[in-house]
Amino acid sequence: ILTPGQLFISCREPFDADEYIERLAWRTPGGGSKGGAEAFDPKRLLEEFENHIEELKHLDEKIQRRVEKLEHQCHREAKEFAHKVQDLQRSNQVAFQHFQELDEHISYVATKVCHLGDQLEGVNTPRQRAVEAQRLMTYFNEFLDGELRSDVFNNPEKIKEAADIIQKLHLIAQELPFDRFADVKAKIASKYHDLERQLIQEFTAAQRRGEIGRMQEVAAVLLHFKGAYMRSDVFEDTALLCQRVNKQVGEVFQSPETVMAKLIQNIFENKLQAHVKEKLDETRRSDVEQYLKNLYDLYTRTTALASKLTEFNLGSDKHTFLSKLIKNIFSTYLESYIEMEKDYLRTRSAMILQRYYDSKNHQKRPQGGGSIQELKERIRQRTNLPLGPSIDTHGETFLSQEVVVNLLQETRHAFERCNRLSDPSDLPKNAFSIFLLLVEHLCMDHIDYALEIGLSAIPSADAKNANLYFLDVVQQANTIFHLFDKQFNDHLMPLISSSPKLTECLHKKKEVIEQMEVKLDTGIDRTLNCMVGQMKHILATEQKKTDFRPEDENNVMIQCTAACSKVCVYVSRQVERVRKSMDGKNVDTVLTELGVRFHRLIHEHLQQYSYSSMGGMLAICDVAEYRKSAKDFRVPLVLQLFDTLHALCNLLVVAPDNLKQVCSGEQLTNLDRNLLHAFVQLRVDYRQARLGRHFS
Repeated sequence: ILTPGQLFISCREPFDADEYIERLAWRTPGGGSKGGAEAFDPKRLLEEFENHIEELKHLDEKIQRRVEKLEHQCHREAKEFAHKVQDLQRSNQVAFQHFQELDEHISYVATKVCHLGDQLEGVNTPRQRAVEAQRLMTYFNEFLDGELRSDVFNNPEKIKEAADIIQKLHLIAQELPFDRFADVKAKIASKYHDLERQLIQEFTAAQRRGEIGRMQEVAAVLLHFKGAYMRSDVFEDTALLCQRVNKQVGEVFQSPETVMAKLIQNIFENKLQAHVKEKLDETRRSDVEQYLKNLYDLYTRTTALASKLTEFNLGSDKHTFLSKLIKNIFSTYLESYIEMEKDYLRTRSAMILQRYYDSKNHQKRPQGGGSIQELKERIRQRTNLPLGPSIDTHGETFLSQEVVVNLLQETRHAFERCNRLSDPSDLPKNAFSIFLLLVEHLCMDHIDYALEIGLSAIPSADAKNANLYFLDVVQQANTIFHLFDKQFNDHLMPLISSSPKLTECLHKKKEVIEQMEVKLDTGIDRTLNCMVGQMKHILATEQKKTDFRPEDENNVMIQCTAACSKVCVYVSRQVERVRKSMDGKNVDTVLTELGVRFHRLIHEHLQQYSYSSMGGMLAICDVAEYRKSAKDFRVPLVLQLFDTLHALCNLLVVAPDNLKQVCSGEQLTNLDRNLLHAFVQLRVDYRQARLGRHFS
């Protein structure tokens, strides 16, 4: 029989209690379910179970004691390990402190060493300079005496050392006054060019012999001579020079990209920078216009040259290298560019405007003042109240396309320079500032001022034989607006289209146009009032009461009256003027308004008279003539109004018995009965024939 521990271990994982009991019973003699060899003995099985349970208890206690012992041992070892970790941390902290102290000490020593090195260099450098100065003074004395005794100038093998000396003497000679040292300066310059010529000849001979090493040596010396290149045009010569020497540099030097970069740097920092400085400094204060043109031209040609030079091998980051060279030349000029641009544009625009007004012998009126006269003028502009006589401009609109073209051309040049010379981050802001100057001088100082003058020149509605020049102002203002809008789209939009300034520009443009449109609308409205007033004056002076009540009804020619003819001629002339002055939908809008007012005037005018039968026929002739004029408007509403008026005039001649039938006609059936009755009341026979009963 197995012990509980053995039986427990023999069970399959995981532990199964039923299986465990089954195995125990099976191994107990007489404990099997079928009895096996022996008969089933429950008492023996029970006894075996009880003994087994006791053994399991003892086994459990034994295992529990072992577990407790292991736990105690684990706790003890954990405490020991924690103490060791703490000791190690303290040791590490001490080591770190020692490391910091050592690092500080090393830094202190290094500082002392650097300081000592600086002191040594400070002592050695002046000593070397003094020695070099003494040596150069010795050579300078030889040029001063006129006799070159030193071996360095007479030994062809020492040409490299001689070249170094002559370069330094050449720089010193340039600083000496010409009057006292002209002779020695000439001798040094002669020797300078002589050595340069010898080096070029040596380089050429070495190239023919194929001695690459010798070419490298000579080129390294020749590179420091400043007169080996450059002729008339610094930009063209630079490109040609680089193209000519690029292949040779690649064959001669181990690092051709460094040599080419050095060559280009030398050209930019010496010849090109001096050329730019000379061109710009001479005009910066004396001629700002020429200065801006020169700056734009020089910067454009320099960037174009840099673009050409990118085809050469100048190192890994040649674009940055060339950009830095350009920046070094132009940075001081570009920093102040936009302010100079704005000052010039402001001054130039004011001069263009003033020159125009002077040519017209016109003293420009101040705007926005506070005098009583100006207050009266503003009230008169916005109403039809007669607050005094209008200004006589003698037909002058005070708008000039030549002035506009000049202002737009100056602004276009400014936009082009701004695009080229502004930093990309500042371009939208700078372009917007130029646009504001255009708005100030073109829109406000010229167009808005002309509109103010034009409004002041519009006569009152009751003026006789008024000359209406405001429509000419409208025509020219429309043309100018188109030019202004074209420049906005063509030259400003590309500079601001991808920046937040776009919204600001569009808002400013809308604000300016709306301000102009208010004044244009006001002027057009008052001009239409004047037109109607002129028609009213013609009718008042030309139309007679006897026109519609002739004394001899049998001897009357059926034709329109003289008043009608004159009004129609005047209307046709004004319609044509409106068409010439407006464009697009504005033509129909203004003609519609004029046509409605024209109809209202004729309608009210006809109601001032009484009509005989023959007079009614003459009135119909007049309205028919007015209707022909209405066709010139090409506005359906206006023609419809005069068709209705023509139908109303039929009420003046129709037989009394047919009045009801005519009033029910297609054109009159929708009109107010009071209006129909009012026209019938104009008939001479209204009371005699008791026509009012037809409307009761």
